[in-house]
Amino acid sequence: MAAALTLAVLGQQRGGQQAGAAALPDAPMQQPSQQPQQPSPIPDAPKPQTPGIGPVAPGIGTTPTFNGTPPATGESVSAPTPDPDQPEVGSSLPATKPMPDEEQGTAPVVVANGQDVYKLAPIQVNSVEIPFTVKDSKGRLVPGLHWQDVHVYENNVRQKMTVFTLDPYPLSVALVIDQSLPQDVMTRVNNALGAMQASFTPYDEVSVFTYNNGPKMITDFTGGQSARLGAAIERAKAPGRESVYYDTTGPLAMGIKLNGDSQDHINPLASGGPGSPQGLSQQQIPRDVHTLNDAILMAAESTTKAGRGRRRVVYVISDGKEYGSKAKPKEVIKYLQENKIEVCATLVGDSSVAGMGFVESIHLPLMMRDNILPVYTKATGGLFYADYRTRGIETSFAKITEDVRTQYTVWYNSKEPMIDGKFRKVEVRVLRPNLQVIAKDGYYPSVTDAHPLLPVSNTVGP
Repeated sequence: MAAALTLAVLGQQRGGQQAGAAALPDAPMQQPSQQPQQPSPIPDAPKPQTPGIGPVAPGIGTTPTFNGTPPATGESVSAPTPDPDQPEVGSSLPATKPMPDEEQGTAPVVVANGQDVYKLAPIQVNSVEIPFTVKDSKGRLVPGLHWQDVHVYENNVRQKMTVFTLDPYPLSVALVIDQSLPQDVMTRVNNALGAMQASFTPYDEVSVFTYNNGPKMITDFTGGQSARLGAAIERAKAPGRESVYYDTTGPLAMGIKLNGDSQDHINPLASGGPGSPQGLSQQQIPRDVHTLNDAILMAAESTTKAGRGRRRVVYVISDGKEYGSKAKPKEVIKYLQENKIEVCATLVGDSSVAGMGFVESIHLPLMMRDNILPVYTKATGGLFYADYRTRGIETSFAKITEDVRTQYTVWYNSKEPMIDGKFRKVEVRVLRPNLQVIAKDGYYPSVTDAHPLLPVSNTVGP
């Protein structure tokens, strides 16, 4: 019986193993890859919630007591309080009350109804430019002035400055060299001319003129550092004039004596002069010709070709003697003042030595002027240096060009008529003690001073 139980247990175990083997599931099958999920669209922004807009009644808008919001249903709306600063609907605008304005002066142009605002009449502005130099008691430049330190007067009436600047200006210089100097003075000038070109910058333009018995142009305007300018300065060098001595009292001044002067009334040599019975008189001494006026006028005419924004300068190297020019000093000065041209000078020779050029202040009739250059420099606001040494002449070149380049400049709109042809006296005052102001005496108004301010038209094409 025990054996039967054992067989039964073994049979159950085998059956359970077969059943377990049959119950094992198959390996899981490979599932297909899933598609990437599309991002959900971003919803639109919410629409603004605006209240219903009803019909707009004319004349009802925002006022200091009503913001224009329509009332809710069933609410009553009171009529808005009229604004006292706004005109009623359909009424004309009230006239503007004039306000006092001392700076404005006259009222501006009022545009009429229907008039094209872009086609107003041109407005003329008489703009005046005044350059000036300020030096202390030792002759040194004074920098750092403010516009509050400067007052400008025209015909003794103070003017309102519109521009005040110390910006350097490029120069348009007409160089005038006197070739009628004595030989020893001309030698010193020739030696100093080698330093002339170093005083200019590449932004400057220079022309060269000479004069002896008449003015002559060596070169028209060329660059301040160009090779042409150096060659022109070399060509401007001259040997000078040899001094001539006329003796009116010695034995060489005696004339010819024929039979004790008994035949003077029939002698053809009786008119005077060397070899004549009368000899050489004081009135018959020939005068040296120095056409300084003509040379300055020719050089000034060439500077008028310089454009705006450049300083026009006539720079003269001379002893200042003048005789034989066709142009008169007053005519030349008027031309210089009309065209805003400064005359600067380096005085050489005997006139540059204190005490030797005293005749410059005393002009005798029918006699040559000993030194006329201070007349030009004072009238045009130019600078003036005097030295007879070579080193001093070289130094004056750099001083004058530096001083002219760094001048103060003021602009103002003149209150006088545009162009009346009358001279207008100008005075520049600096409100600081012990200072010297170098400026031109005045000017003659010209067409270039009246700048028409033309408005832009809104019409395109012809």
